[in-house]
Amino acid sequence: MDIRKPNDSELKKIMLLSPQAVFDGTLGEVKPTNEKIKHLVEPLLEKGSYYLIATESDNLMGWILIGASKDQFTDKVNGFIYELFVIEEFRGKGISKRLMKAGIDNLKQAGYSEVRLSAFAGNRAIKLYEKLGFSIRTITMNLQVSN
Repeated sequence: MDIRKPNDSELKKIMLLSPQAVFDGTLGEVKPTNEKIKHLVEPLLEKGSYYLIATESDNLMGWILIGASKDQFTDKVNGFIYELFVIEEFRGKGISKRLMKAGIDNLKQAGYSEVRLSAFAGNRAIKLYEKLGFSIRTITMNLQVSN
């Protein structure tokens, strides 16, 4: 398995599959349009974020989107993992772990002393994040209210 930056056609494939990645990552709560994905991802890419992909025999198996994010309280800039996704048929083979390690290594080499990410409560990937040493830092809560 190779982990590397995608070429243009692979990037287009990621953009087409990203609504499913967000749907899975939000446990079915959010299913954005391709247009919404473009509006979310393009500004990140323009600011220096980038994808790393896992491939084997030219098959795209999954990706991680990494970059930087500024802490809203301290203004410190940290490495940030915006998205991690493995295509369903390739799940259960350790690809997420390899992508995470590659992403963390890239962010460390870029000089970040801390890497952060956000995940929906109940997301199975949280177990992987904890195994890799991530700990819960903030909790976002919501309450549905009707008028």
